[in-house]
Amino acid sequence: MSTTLNVTEAKAKFSAVVERVSQGEEIIVTRMGHPVARITRYESAAASRRLGRFEGRIHLAEDFDDWPEDVARQLGVTD
Repeated sequence: MSTTLNVTEAKAKFSAVVERVSQGEEIIVTRMGHPVARITRYESAAASRRLGRFEGRIHLAEDFDDWPEDVARQLGVTD
């Protein structure tokens, strides 16, 4: 569910807006009748995103970074 408030209303009722958003409501803020912002509840990053998750599971070929000579020349990687 979303509610629309103009900037003046949103400023005057900011604490209430934050409370409503924390309960899952979406607030659209308008200026002169045009939507300019959307306030939604903050969602933290997924806990499953961590560095090194696939360490030891993925192997790259020894020549992974080597370009074929003609392609390297066309891309300007070599002279």
